[in-house]
Amino acid sequence: MTLPSPLCASLGDPAGVGPELLVAAWAERAPAGLGPFFVVGSAKVLRGAAARRGLDVPVRTIGSPDEAAAHFAQALPVLDIGEADYRPGSPDEAGAALALRSLETATGLVRGGAAAALVTAPVAKAQLSRIGFTYPGQTEFLAQACGITDRNAVMMLAGPSLRVVPVTVHVALAEVPSLLTAELIRSRASIAAAALARDFGIERPRLAVAGLNPHAGEDGRFGDEEARIIAPAVEALRGEGIDAFGPLPADGMFHAEARRGYDLAVCMYHDQALIPLKALDFDNGVNVTLGLPIIRTSPDHGTAFGIAGKGQARPGATIAALRMAAECAAFRARA
Repeated sequence: MTLPSPLCASLGDPAGVGPELLVAAWAERAPAGLGPFFVVGSAKVLRGAAARRGLDVPVRTIGSPDEAAAHFAQALPVLDIGEADYRPGSPDEAGAALALRSLETATGLVRGGAAAALVTAPVAKAQLSRIGFTYPGQTEFLAQACGITDRNAVMMLAGPSLRVVPVTVHVALAEVPSLLTAELIRSRASIAAAALARDFGIERPRLAVAGLNPHAGEDGRFGDEEARIIAPAVEALRGEGIDAFGPLPADGMFHAEARRGYDLAVCMYHDQALIPLKALDFDNGVNVTLGLPIIRTSPDHGTAFGIAGKGQARPGATIAALRMAAECAAFRARA
């Protein structure tokens, strides 16, 4: 696919697996079918990551994003924003500061149109908090940077076999019932349906909505959230013209035959969504932030400090995130 501008990738924490997976993705660019992308970060870190992984990856410093396409076939382009030592597995505040500058700069470039989409490498929230980063994660930072509320930035996890949206995300399981409302479910599912049409080319997305309780409450025997909260949300979605159905027993939603009946599973809590996604597509899962004016994807894994620099991290999710960002950008450009 041909895009008017290259993709932009943030470096992530330089002590994590992000740098080595970005150089590995570039090394596999031809068989993976990846178009031009550049990294905002440190050429020194990327060269160190390539050497540590045993990859012959030339790294070329560029002065602006529009130089990336010309160099991409021969070298990994990097917009160098600061020196840093490559010390995999040893996170520190200097590395967190570089990760944050990379995220801020990359976001600005995509918002300004210099890059077609943003792919974010993993960061360490604990390290970022030590340098004054007050957001729960990169998604919340991006929402504010783009001028929208956290509520309207919806996390979708996507792989070759399944797409899921968790209505509640990083909260204790005990808090989920009190946080669920019909309006929250309707809002997140509606944003997801619009994004599937605009960025994934699915003209009329089919949304399967999970129940909260075992057997979707079994007519109130195991809880009333299905009748009181989830069913009204589904009805509201259908009133908007969205092909939504449920609430469905979650234990029967994710086998192969069931998955053929929908384009997205709307789940009530984090693990209800992520367990099937990771069971089916662990090495190819992509985190996509829906509802933003920009396209943002990320590999569905963390910094993995414990294996950073050891050659054990697999680049499949990073490649998938780059490919999905390009596909979404192409769909949006046609709109």
